[in-house]
Amino acid sequence: MNKQLQHIALPSFVYLILFFCISLSLTSCLPKQKVLQSSKTRQQGSYGSNNEGRRHNHPHRPSNKPAAISASAQDYISRYKTIAIQEMNTYGIPASITLAQGLLESANGNSTLAREANNHFGIKCTPDWKGESFFKDDDAINDCFRVYRSPEDSFRDHSEFLLRKRYAPLFELDKDDYTGWAKGLKKAGYATNPRYAELLIDLIERYGLYEYDRGEKAPEKINREERVLVEIADNSPKEPEKAEAKPPVEMKIHEVRQGDTIYSISKRYGLTTDELKNLNSLDSDDLVVGQLLLVSK
Repeated sequence: MNKQLQHIALPSFVYLILFFCISLSLTSCLPKQKVLQSSKTRQQGSYGSNNEGRRHNHPHRPSNKPAAISASAQDYISRYKTIAIQEMNTYGIPASITLAQGLLESANGNSTLAREANNHFGIKCTPDWKGESFFKDDDAINDCFRVYRSPEDSFRDHSEFLLRKRYAPLFELDKDDYTGWAKGLKKAGYATNPRYAELLIDLIERYGLYEYDRGEKAPEKINREERVLVEIADNSPKEPEKAEAKPPVEMKIHEVRQGDTIYSISKRYGLTTDELKNLNSLDSDDLVVGQLLLVSK
């Protein structure tokens, strides 16, 4: 009888053990799942509130600062070649000339004028200028320079600035004649440096800027010349007197290479570091490979 009871009790005991194990397993899993869910909920709530805070506390507003300026010559060319080509197609100024002037006058967009006034061509105020002004020592103390809303506006105004009688003969040149334009600009008094034409041609050929120039057929050229020359005659703005030519000086440009520093460059050309920085309107010692620096006084 006892043996029979033992055989009957054994399965019941096993069932009790299994039931206990299952209950224990379920009980131990539930809190962990609850903790994981709670943690995930807090994380989602935290991120959500942070995002809301960023949207609420820092709303996006248009920046009044000048647009970002490229530091290297290649970056500058890539950014502004389109507007240079557009101006060429409109007025006949070779895109290569516009880009070379921008590179030279703005030091690849790094000059104070380019960064703070969006002025890439060093164009000064004239009696007919109605926009904002930026004052900076140049040929005179507190010389007045034009301020633009964007670098592209500077490129457009550069074209319109050339629509003067003194530059009229240049618009009769082919719009891919960058050599003629470079020499003509110097002859017309655009810049007082005697090597200005050479500097432009050197930049154009160094960076292959002539690839952006486009020729035109005879009928197209005739139509463009007539349209532009009529516009020049109609504008006839009051031009400032020609600046007296400065004594001939050799204008040297250094292209920054890997390993160059302000100190090494200034030492190479017999300048102090302050002189080099002042010549190029540099606020710091940071340089970028391909950057153009004026290295002659």
